[in-house]
Amino acid sequence: MEKPKERRKERRLHYRWLIWIAEDFNKALCQGHMVDVCSRGTSFTCAADKNIPLEGQRITSRFSVPYFGSGKSCTMASFTRIGRVCRVEEVDRFVRRVAIQFSEPLPFKPGEQAGIKSESEMEERLKGLTI
Repeated sequence: MEKPKERRKERRLHYRWLIWIAEDFNKALCQGHMVDVCSRGTSFTCAADKNIPLEGQRITSRFSVPYFGSGKSCTMASFTRIGRVCRVEEVDRFVRRVAIQFSEPLPFKPGEQAGIKSESEMEERLKGLTI
């Protein structure tokens, strides 16, 4: 069987970290857990309730991404991004996975940071950060 062609232009950073989303940050916020992030978007899981964003909806997200410096240094870079919901998938009857595309990209590529050559090296460096 032939492998499907990879369409992604950038390697994702896979990790679980909190993300806050809302249609309007002056109203109630919803919490989710990030699944992966790249400079142009993110996906996250959230409870399958009445607050699930809908495909095509414009939402605002607030989240942090690890930024690896030289050596073993790491800081968390925090962002607020407006984006459009590209996809909503049912994980099970209680959880949905939501993908959003940012209207403005992040200033770096989280999954392609300098000095990190493989997924396993990235996972090792993230061990102390995940919740």
